[in-house]
Amino acid sequence: MRILAATESGEVGVPSEDWCAAATGLVVVLDGATARTETGCVHGVAWYARHLGACIVDLAGDRDVPLTGVLRAAITETAQAHLHTCDLTHPGTPSAGVGILRDTADHWEYLVLGDVSVAVAAAAGEKVISDERVGATAPDERAEANGYLIGSPEKQAALLRMKHGELAARNRVGGYWIAAADSAAADHAITGAVPKPGIKAMSVLTDGAVRAVEFGLLDWTQLFAVLHDKGPGELLRIVRQAEESDPLGVRWPRNKKSDDATAVYLPSSGL
Repeated sequence: MRILAATESGEVGVPSEDWCAAATGLVVVLDGATARTETGCVHGVAWYARHLGACIVDLAGDRDVPLTGVLRAAITETAQAHLHTCDLTHPGTPSAGVGILRDTADHWEYLVLGDVSVAVAAAAGEKVISDERVGATAPDERAEANGYLIGSPEKQAALLRMKHGELAARNRVGGYWIAAADSAAADHAITGAVPKPGIKAMSVLTDGAVRAVEFGLLDWTQLFAVLHDKGPGELLRIVRQAEESDPLGVRWPRNKKSDDATAVYLPSSGL
């Protein structure tokens, strides 16, 4: 099985809160959610993403357990790992978006929760599975934050208000769902399966890499062409080049100049 991957922190010298791993018939990608507030956790978001990801990889080998069950058990196991040192009831407790691909005899199963996307290039075209619920929360606060320049005091204050709005909607009916301390969030993941015949390639990407599409730099057909011809590293380079050309977020309003970015690519030769 052939898998290509690239991951990069959004800020030099700051550990990435993305995490990825791949094994035969399995890809796991996590996108740790930027905290912005206190978390009640002494470890931090990057620690949470690493531990949750490792648990998912360990548990996903049992094909008799559905992906929602894998994620549910991984959230529980990770919570137990810092239950006695951290306040898991804190509203800002670390969380992460999750994307999983796992093969079966005839299909590739997928699970998406939060800011991770699964993309499939097939004979009939591209199928993209994204969770839009996070971006739909706190719309007024989000719009206000987008009106300020990156790095300005006004932007920072607006982002904090936006974060509080997001946290108020996190893991609630009518809000959005993400892996945190409550394993019940796994039951709200977007899941499905794609038949193996006809699949040309697949990719799992955090939202930092999906900026290539969100900025209008590439469509999904072009994104797969970049992955095929030059690999995931080139995709991240394209995103970083665009971000550097618009450091204050005038052309592309966003929360931060550069986000952690991860892209995992499975070409047809690896399926």
